[in-house]
Amino acid sequence: MTVLKDFLEPQLQALRDQGLYNTIDTVEGPNGAKIKINGAELINLSSNNYLGFANDDRLKKKCIEATEQYGVGAGAVRTINGTMTVHDELEKRLAEFKHTEAAIAFQSGFNCNMGAISAVMTKKDAIISDELNHASIIDGCRLSGAKILRAKHQDMIDLRRVAKEATESGQYEKIMYITDGVFSMDGDVAKIPEIVAIAEEFGLITYVDDAHGSGVMGKGAGTVKHFSMSDKIDFQMGTLSKAIGVVGGYVAGSQQLIDWLKVRARPFLFSTSLTPGAAAACIEAIDIMEHDPERMEKLWENGTYLKAGLVKLGFDIGYSETPITPCIIGDENLTQQFSRRLLEEGVYAKSIVFPTVPKGTGRVRNMPTAAHTKEMLDEVLASYEKVGKELKVI
Repeated sequence: MTVLKDFLEPQLQALRDQGLYNTIDTVEGPNGAKIKINGAELINLSSNNYLGFANDDRLKKKCIEATEQYGVGAGAVRTINGTMTVHDELEKRLAEFKHTEAAIAFQSGFNCNMGAISAVMTKKDAIISDELNHASIIDGCRLSGAKILRAKHQDMIDLRRVAKEATESGQYEKIMYITDGVFSMDGDVAKIPEIVAIAEEFGLITYVDDAHGSGVMGKGAGTVKHFSMSDKIDFQMGTLSKAIGVVGGYVAGSQQLIDWLKVRARPFLFSTSLTPGAAAACIEAIDIMEHDPERMEKLWENGTYLKAGLVKLGFDIGYSETPITPCIIGDENLTQQFSRRLLEEGVYAKSIVFPTVPKGTGRVRNMPTAAHTKEMLDEVLASYEKVGKELKVI
């Protein structure tokens, strides 16, 4: 115990001193447009619940019905007897939704990247990865044992250079390019058409992590569909926990790919299935998105409104092309202080600092959803103006 304490105590204190220690807040009730923390009601701008589905009565009803029919848990891994009809139905609906031949559901988006990448790529291969890819992509690449080659963020000239060098070296059996569809810290969108052109030129496998694009881009079907390139991307990965509002993840692609992942993706093989209630709620969310675009339209309307207001006040929101709206502060301690002051003003917008983003680029990330009203966003903007002037950020 002494050895562990001697290690942890100074490390934790160092994080606190640098403004890098993250305090976890407990939400008292549902995670909606407003939340309650420590008894205080706050406007919530830190949730990935883009369409407000996490507390939607229709999804709750389907979850309860499936729980009563199938039970609270699947009782086994998918490959033994943990595959229920509701899981098959979910995967069929996901494939239809993503315009692919097939799909596979995992227990989380992180599990998708850990399992899918390492199921296909090996130490004989290379993976070209955008330098700002999500941590789960980075960990999935490491787990595969493949050589990781970094490409500058959204720099197609650099991607082409790295792809050309890797191909011409003759060292690798396969080369994959992997990227986020929507980058969660900046809100910018992957250049799918240019990526596809480079991939076709050099014979790259393509993998798009669309965790923040599914339910948001392409009428809900994601970034790849937004660019009408569903038949050009080998792996389309997405989550069931953000816009879908439940929990889990999936990979959509060819039937052969999904058949392979079902026998080689370790999280699928060795972790108990999604709960039946979660699977049923996900199906309901997909049905609503396909037949009722109103929530997606409201999400984009709110995102545009918040962005315009923050820019007018003089904040740096970077290059976001989606509802994700970062306010880039820079200094880590100032960023933490800014977030704490917003909290005191009734706005819950968490600070994002290193190692989630590079040092010196701390930001308060705002996630407007379809559930926010214009009045709520006006309150947010008023708080931003007050705190921004107080802390001399604007």
